[in-house]
Amino acid sequence: MQKLIAALAPLALVSALALAGCSSPAPSDAGETGLVSGSSATSTASAEATPEAAPVPDLTGSWKQTNSGSEDAYQAATITGDTISINWVSDGGDTESIYWVGTFTPPTDDASPYTWSSARDAAATDSAMLASTDDTKEFTVDGGELSYKASLMGTTTTVRLEKQ
Repeated sequence: MQKLIAALAPLALVSALALAGCSSPAPSDAGETGLVSGSSATSTASAEATPEAAPVPDLTGSWKQTNSGSEDAYQAATITGDTISINWVSDGGDTESIYWVGTFTPPTDDASPYTWSSARDAAATDSAMLASTDDTKEFTVDGGELSYKASLMGTTTTVRLEKQ
């Protein structure tokens, strides 16, 4: 029992200090200014430090599949402006076939995972034999990995890419 109390004592102390630091009295509506006695300040405004927001991730650029199982055949994506284009790549990069061309909506904050629904550009994909015929496709970026479902000849797999 004494070992348990000894082990929990530091945790209790840290918790008490954390709670005490967050419980400063607020000024009342009766005119209390919240200033420390003897302070010469006449304003109740305080400069609070605001945490710096994390930068919005820039997803534009080239992405390459990490789970293809082949060095010579994989999917590669390019995100530019408001478009995402994905190709089947084979022959070590000598052959490329369109899989997807659609809309890209860039993130507006650093929330993760980031998911968007891409609308297919039918004019760019209708004549491509290996292109998806889905009207929309869901994309997710989480921890630096871009992923989506790809189907071909009745087989569906989750494709995972990393930015190059």
